[in-house]
Amino acid sequence: MEHILQVKDLNVKFRLDGGAIFDAVKGTSFDIPRNSTVALVGESGSGKSVSAMSIVRLLPREQAILSPRSEVLFNGENLLRATDARMRDIRGKDISVIFQEPMSSLNPVFSVGNQVSEVLRLHMGMTKAQAWTRSEELLNEVGIPHPKLRMNSYPHELSGGQQQRVMIAMAIACEPKLLIADEPTTALDVTIQKQILDLIAKLQASHHMSVLFITHDLAVVGEIADTVVVMQNGEIKEQGTARQIFESPQHPYTKALLMCRPNVSKRPMRLPVIEDFMGPAGLQPEHLAQRHRGYAPDDEIVLEVKNLSKHFQLKEGLFKKRDVPAVKGATFKLARGKTLGLVGESGSGKTTVGLTLMRLHSASGGEVLFDGVDLLKLSERDFMKYKRRIQIVFQNPYASLNPRFTVGQILLEPMTIHKIGKDEQERVQMAMALLQRVGMPEVSFYKYPHEFSGGQRQRIAIARCLTMKPDVLICDESVSALDVSVQAQVLNLLQDLQDEYKMSYIFISHDLAVVKYISDQVMVMSDGDVVEVANSDEIYLNPKQEYTKKLLGSIPKGWQEEKAA
Repeated sequence: MEHILQVKDLNVKFRLDGGAIFDAVKGTSFDIPRNSTVALVGESGSGKSVSAMSIVRLLPREQAILSPRSEVLFNGENLLRATDARMRDIRGKDISVIFQEPMSSLNPVFSVGNQVSEVLRLHMGMTKAQAWTRSEELLNEVGIPHPKLRMNSYPHELSGGQQQRVMIAMAIACEPKLLIADEPTTALDVTIQKQILDLIAKLQASHHMSVLFITHDLAVVGEIADTVVVMQNGEIKEQGTARQIFESPQHPYTKALLMCRPNVSKRPMRLPVIEDFMGPAGLQPEHLAQRHRGYAPDDEIVLEVKNLSKHFQLKEGLFKKRDVPAVKGATFKLARGKTLGLVGESGSGKTTVGLTLMRLHSASGGEVLFDGVDLLKLSERDFMKYKRRIQIVFQNPYASLNPRFTVGQILLEPMTIHKIGKDEQERVQMAMALLQRVGMPEVSFYKYPHEFSGGQRQRIAIARCLTMKPDVLICDESVSALDVSVQAQVLNLLQDLQDEYKMSYIFISHDLAVVKYISDQVMVMSDGDVVEVANSDEIYLNPKQEYTKKLLGSIPKGWQEEKAA
């Protein structure tokens, strides 16, 4: 089989502050055949992205050290020996990259049209008019609604899914021979994810393009890959065809990645994590026993929401404003000790519901009854005592923790404000106990947020919420960007806390497999409307509305033998 790219004995070290050397990639070798898709799979820190960025020479020169014996052969040419001018010619034209975080990759001061057309003018020699016309066609091809209007939009005016589509449009503009997709669907809802996976597969087939697809989610890999390369700690643990990896994985780490992900067909008492496969103990009975979920008629209702609505005013021109409804009369109940899952596409109103319940957005109408008291009618002073009883865990733990505070200060501040604990010493003891409860060592108390991984930061964010001993915890996409094993750890933690403290959760997510695992009842939203509400097992087995069926049909199903036929 002819290969468009061959990576041979890739070794990458990083020079850290203080002169220490870190081995990021250790002797990695793999091939990408022509007209095929190769998936590079592993957790954060496994070396996936470093390997991919080595191919296009986008690693920081001051820190990255590549071994002289390493080779990256693109059509027989060693890119590690190519001049900078040659690499600029190859990037974008012959090899394109879709990055994980579109907002950090798109220029905020240029319109979408300008950024897409710049690629065409630079690499294809098109005139401004030709590039503008072709850019509009590309936006239409990647599924952006109203492409003619969106050409003049700026990145911040687009949703996360639309921003990622713009990145894909830029990447395929010059019809590259190799497309590197670095976690392109991680933070997208299931329907957009499926559309982008289908789009990449369609482009790969129609343009006879090779794809290197980087992800931590093997369910997604099963949808798109011909060959799978599994990495851990900078080394390749296993590689083979998708059939081989999914039907008969050999390495314990591969088996762990396959099993950590929640499955819509079963709900274990606890999700397995990597250590369950890598250690001697193996799977325990709680990983095999099934948990039953659902609302019961006699459940105590802790929160009742009636006709909640929220409208935003958007400027049109200098003087006009347009009223945009984000939530249109949402009505639901939350039972004590149970979880209500909120699902829907980006822009459906899920997060707006959560923020409005917390009064971080002012409601346009409706009632939020907590212990019979309408929270929306309380003054700020009267609402203060209820704030501690309703807490929220935000999606991005990097942005929600103050980088200037130590973890100890982050945990002590809310306790001090709400006068929890008789003195500072007692509050410190409570904070230490909470860190231990969420699986963090006591030494974390003295460290800063930047010293922790994303999963650890999310645990700290959960600990901060627990300082208030809340009755209701709103989880807004709180596990969406985590590795599958870290995600499993956080979900197990949330379940343990609910079992112990009888907390009620509103779990907002675009990941329907995760929602099925943790939710007793599911509320489906679309364009601000509540489409359907039912117990989680019922809604997954027998969805009533077409929109719900569409969402469920978009869940990645992993490897399926009939697709290979």
